[in-house]
Amino acid sequence: MAMASLLFAACNTTTKTTDKKVSDTTKSTLASSPAKKDATANLISDYLKLKNALVQDNDGQAALAGRSLVVSIGKIDTLSLAAAQAKVFADISADAREHAEHIGANAGNISHQREHFETLSGEIYDLLKTGNSTGKKLYYANCPMYNKGKGGNWISETKEIHNPYYGKAMQDCGSLKEELN
Repeated sequence: MAMASLLFAACNTTTKTTDKKVSDTTKSTLASSPAKKDATANLISDYLKLKNALVQDNDGQAALAGRSLVVSIGKIDTLSLAAAQAKVFADISADAREHAEHIGANAGNISHQREHFETLSGEIYDLLKTGNSTGKKLYYANCPMYNKGKGGNWISETKEIHNPYYGKAMQDCGSLKEELN
């Protein structure tokens, strides 16, 4: 009888421990899923803050947004991305981080920030083409006059043109090229 009690107690303890481990694993997975899902959305949000700072000719806010963008890029867990998006992110992440760092380090030099923003915008566009996880409609816009007539593109959260390359001087210069869903 004593032996049966010990065996029962041992089995019961193991079950509770196993159940606790499964429960902890489930909680951990559930707790981390929203953070993983939000990683790309945070990156896009920081990019849009950067774009809007440039629209307002605010190099200080652009620098802050650039530094925040560096952090968001670093937080993206490629295992949480779809295969195509993970591949594109692997291709663009180092360059995107470098451009964001330059923007963040160049408060007081908005023309230099805008040069890096142009290339950064192309990289963010490539990432968005593989999937828009923000849940918002985004737009791909173009300013044909930027860079001595070569043009410059950007991502926007509105259909209205707010040009980050010329800011307040030519805020509505440009056109929509594409809707990103």
